[in-house]
Amino acid sequence: MTDPTDYFRSVFDRAAATFSAVDHDYLVTVAAAAQLLLDAFANGRRVFVFGNGGSAADAQHIAAELVGRFSEERPALPAIALSTNNAFLTAWSNDKGYEDAFARELSALAQAGDVAWAISTSGNSPSVVRALQFARRAGLRTLGLTGEKGGEMRGYCDVLIAAPATDTPRIQEMHVVTYHAICALVDERRFAGRRPAAGFTEET
Repeated sequence: MTDPTDYFRSVFDRAAATFSAVDHDYLVTVAAAAQLLLDAFANGRRVFVFGNGGSAADAQHIAAELVGRFSEERPALPAIALSTNNAFLTAWSNDKGYEDAFARELSALAQAGDVAWAISTSGNSPSVVRALQFARRAGLRTLGLTGEKGGEMRGYCDVLIAAPATDTPRIQEMHVVTYHAICALVDERRFAGRRPAAGFTEET
């Protein structure tokens, strides 16, 4: 029987190769994404994050980091993960179809100047692309997190972060580190020298 540690070493080696493929242009794009969020928050705008499957989980993760905190105590930031209202999602999908579910939520909640942050490893998810199309029409800023090819999302994002990978697990691993880095920089730049919100204490 093959030693399972050999398999796990190959997994970690492939992940490391993906991170090693990050170039200066990728870092510049990540910095632009962070600035897009900083500008929105500075102007009292909100961020709506969305995706399907693992990307939906990432959307909730991002919203949790922004509303809660990343690593330091600080005031909350207005971020909402779409698709968390299961009653709406199942009703709309059953009655109208799933492809416009995210766009429908944006039409109810978002305003011009807010940020629509879309996540799709392929860049071609119909529900994600349609939400970006709506966001553009409604005057939102658009941010995309995807894989190397970019897909249809490329045509609808003000800032598109394309992880240097084509394999879904590797793309998702890069996404986690990327949005963690964005959240860390947002915390540092927006709240440098500020105290935590009154009434909130460090977790125990």
